[in-house]
Amino acid sequence: MKNVPYKLYLPEDKLPDAWYNLRADMPEQPGPMLHPGTGEALPAEALKGMFVGTLAEQELDETNRYISIPGGVMDYYKTFRPSPLCRAYHLEKALDTPAKIYYKFEGNNTSGSHKLNSAVAQVYYAKEQGLSALTTETGAGQWGTALSMACAYFGLDLYVYMVKVSSQQKPYRMSVMRTYGAEVIPSPSGTTEIGKKILDENPETGGSLGCAISEALERAAKTENCRYVLGSVLNYVLLHQSMIGLEARAAMEILGEYPDIVIGCAGGGSNLGGLIGPYMRDKLTGKANPRIVAVEPMSCPSLTRGRYAYDFADTGMTTPLIPMYTLGSGYIPHPNHAGGLRFHGMSPILSKLYNQGHMEARSVGQRPVFEAAQLFCKYESILPAPESSHAIRAAIDEALLCRESGEAKTILFGLSGTGYFDMTAYSSYLDNSMSDYRPSDEDLEKSFATLPQI
Repeated sequence: MKNVPYKLYLPEDKLPDAWYNLRADMPEQPGPMLHPGTGEALPAEALKGMFVGTLAEQELDETNRYISIPGGVMDYYKTFRPSPLCRAYHLEKALDTPAKIYYKFEGNNTSGSHKLNSAVAQVYYAKEQGLSALTTETGAGQWGTALSMACAYFGLDLYVYMVKVSSQQKPYRMSVMRTYGAEVIPSPSGTTEIGKKILDENPETGGSLGCAISEALERAAKTENCRYVLGSVLNYVLLHQSMIGLEARAAMEILGEYPDIVIGCAGGGSNLGGLIGPYMRDKLTGKANPRIVAVEPMSCPSLTRGRYAYDFADTGMTTPLIPMYTLGSGYIPHPNHAGGLRFHGMSPILSKLYNQGHMEARSVGQRPVFEAAQLFCKYESILPAPESSHAIRAAIDEALLCRESGEAKTILFGLSGTGYFDMTAYSSYLDNSMSDYRPSDEDLEKSFATLPQI
């Protein structure tokens, strides 16, 4: 045990110099994006009207296993990467488990999360294309913060539509984004036609990522030399986030370790997809067979209770249709503290893998999540984000099962970010005013009824 460090950082010269494209190893591809009017697959040229050109090409790439990371992106990466692989010795001892618990910690940057991995790449390509502005949405604020950092570095304007309930719970997240020069608008807002429509129909709504996406898309379409960028769900985002899994796998190889179980929190899929990439490759190619577990909030259970169907990515129904596990684009999650895990759908890549039985999924309530967060904080000295704490909950549960069975399994989970802007949520848990919410079957059926008929 003493020979294994608490934290292992890869040497800078061992940093991955290419992203891993999981689609190249998938036995069956996710369905293509479809035009909502014609039902026809959208080519790269059609997507370039909405997205940055290079990102649109990466979105459709299913053949190139590795894609080289541009030098300008690597220069920025080296300011905050590699991130550490940590062994949770103190937590293991507190749980009295024979399991070995590792976590990949992505919170050691100003954004406090893994989101910077893709933000840097997306803004770099936007700058290379000659764009002057970007729009986006953000839930808990990590993505908006990461994108504001990247836009400040590369010199682009940024307009962020932040889910209203999250902006109320985390006002200082807005302050950080504004410090980097971003304009932040709580969503739904009166600054767009779709925002006005949503507010007319439900004036008291706390919003959702679907609402914020609709507003960001409208703003991009009406702003000169501007494009919309997204921090999760899409294939190119999981491509950029593969840095997490590539580093984790390389670090575990140095330690002579390989996980029996890989766990990640799941909202739209960026963190989970980034972590599991190399391990899913091993699973798909028969090299190894780790259990891969997605953990989502009980209040927004797209994988565990959603439908596998084509759906819009936004509440305003303006995006292309995407094949995914979805609760319906009009689903508005309960305003609890699931943070960024408020999206109605799941990444097409992860949805396909789950549909084919290559990974598991479970949903958990908020109180058990914060119970796990508090335990982790006490013993590992990191205050985790509520999103990440969903993975912590599952890792603890698996470690306790090892205690019962006596099996010394190796567990790896993704600690996607820190929770220092989430003290309202922690206070709610500590004051016993936090409650769990589970949508009824009737509520979900109403939302499913709005799914496009494809």
